Amino acid sequence: MGCILLTNAQGYKVGDQASDFQLKNIDSKMVSLSDYNDAKGFVVIFTCNHCPYSVAYEDRIIELDKRYKKMGFPVIAINPNDPVTVPSDSWENMKKRALKKGFTFPYLFDESQEVYVRYGATRTPHVFLLKKQNKDLIVEYIGTIDNNYKNSEKVTQHFLADAIESLLKGEKPNLDTTKAIGCSIKAGKR
Repeated sequence: MGCILLTNAQGYKVGDQASDFQLKNIDSKMVSLSDYNDAKGFVVIFTCNHCPYSVAYEDRIIELDKRYKKMGFPVIAINPNDPVTVPSDSWENMKKRALKKGFTFPYLFDESQEVYVRYGATRTPHVFLLKKQNKDLIVEYIGTIDNNYKNSEKVTQHFLADAIESLLKGEKPNLDTTKAIGCSIKAGKR
């Protein structure tokens, strides 16, 4: 299949300064974090169309965006997968998936596969919660959304929401790192 899995990516750690990016959205416009002047931070989620974990979280990601973007923490979803390796993760299929599910957030294509490597994402979904501090973007939480991808009704720990709530109170998250659970990111041949 010609798949190379980059599992040794170092990426960001909590407390690191994250860099901005510019990626193509499903509406063909280029999106950058610097476009969001009023944001207090960002919920950057590496996700995709084909992974059952990502699909299971889609409704929760929409709800997180609806709840927190008005408080200054919008969701920015990024598909890191190589569409040659996984055709269902192509940009055309991203547009179809976003329309079908009614995504309320940008769904960006990491075509060069440089952004996910820089961040250190290894799974879909993989969350990086960033806080704006002056002009810097500081990584405040890395990991998974909650503790039950299979059934939202059985979630007992809302890791991402709790971390956002802490930041909104001006506090550091009690838990700033969890293990991302999901499908491995599919890299193309380089």
